[in-house]
Amino acid sequence: METPEIINRVATSGLVTLDLETYYHSGERVIYDLKDNLFMEAILREKDFREFLKSHDWSQYTGKNVAILCSVDAIVPTWAYMLLAIHLQPFAHTVVFGDTQALEDKLFYEALEQINPEDYRGARVVVKGCSSYPVPVAAYVEVARKLRPVVQTLMFGEPCSTVPLYKKAKA
Repeated sequence: METPEIINRVATSGLVTLDLETYYHSGERVIYDLKDNLFMEAILREKDFREFLKSHDWSQYTGKNVAILCSVDAIVPTWAYMLLAIHLQPFAHTVVFGDTQALEDKLFYEALEQINPEDYRGARVVVKGCSSYPVPVAAYVEVARKLRPVVQTLMFGEPCSTVPLYKKAKA
């Protein structure tokens, strides 16, 4: 008796796998905590702050991804965050206000801008669920928003085990 040929149905299914992990920015993440610029961790002295901005070596942030925040309960004027961004921008890859989660969300939003939805028109897309890098939920939401208008079907998981999310209605 002949052994039946094993057919890889996943390979022949026509599914397109989209791995968001490939959009992970590998650059270093840095938190800039404004509390270090506050007098007694409570007050921002404008003159001292401006002097610091002039003398600080901003080149140490070259190519890095920087999240600006203030980890203490202090009243910090908005312009202070703006000045930090102005000084960081020529060196850093990305600058955001917020914590590391805000930074990851921003990095993925920037990377997902590279996706041309038309490349997925009419496709059966599986957004890969497992990854070695931390992919924020915001990235999954963004890719679903971006692809839903053009795909035939949108699924989550692995090609061998998917969760259906969207199926275009038959015309």
